[in-house]
Amino acid sequence: MSFYSMASKDFKNCPGLIGSMDGFFVREKVCVQVKKVYDACLQQDLLEDLIVKVVPDDCSFAKPLRFIGCRNVESKGIIKDLMVDRLEDRPNFARVRAKVGIKLQVEFVDADGVRGTGTTVVFVPKDVILFVPDESIIPFEIEATVGATCADGEFIDDFRFEIDLCFTIILKVIAVVELLIPAFGFCDIPPCEEFAENICSEFFGLPLFPPQLEDIHCRSGSD
Repeated sequence: MSFYSMASKDFKNCPGLIGSMDGFFVREKVCVQVKKVYDACLQQDLLEDLIVKVVPDDCSFAKPLRFIGCRNVESKGIIKDLMVDRLEDRPNFARVRAKVGIKLQVEFVDADGVRGTGTTVVFVPKDVILFVPDESIIPFEIEATVGATCADGEFIDDFRFEIDLCFTIILKVIAVVELLIPAFGFCDIPPCEEFAENICSEFFGLPLFPPQLEDIHCRSGSD
């Protein structure tokens, strides 16, 4: 599914034209350089019994290893073996095929109780239909935003693990453009709130003089 599929017609938070800006005080029109997302689609799935080979940060770990967990190292996916084939029966749309790589950091504990980490890359095949703009001086690009975490995992041998991977992939058609947008002026940047441990706050909260017996009784009566 994409922004422009019929199944998306009821989604309010999709790109498109707006009727008016009534009620908003637009101060100026500004030109900004941005990555414009022409189309996008999301996939969330589970890969079970996936065998991965981990490159450890240090090779001096005692076997066997105990799997702790894993998650993605960065949110930008690796695009590999990209193929974009325009569809004759659907103008401006194309079949987009690629392998999207998700870089993972795997955490484990060795036989001596020493914690360690290693990295690996899992490639997920994608075969989708997206709106792809016509050729232009500034070319379009295919990008992926990814997220992943291990639902389960088990050590096999050497630095190989068998994992169950929950993943999210957002495949996007983007181009770097100069976009004219309405603006409300510059942002007001508030001053920073400095962090400071007030070690004296409990002491300063004490009464200045020792309470009298009458004061204690008064407080007890009011409770």
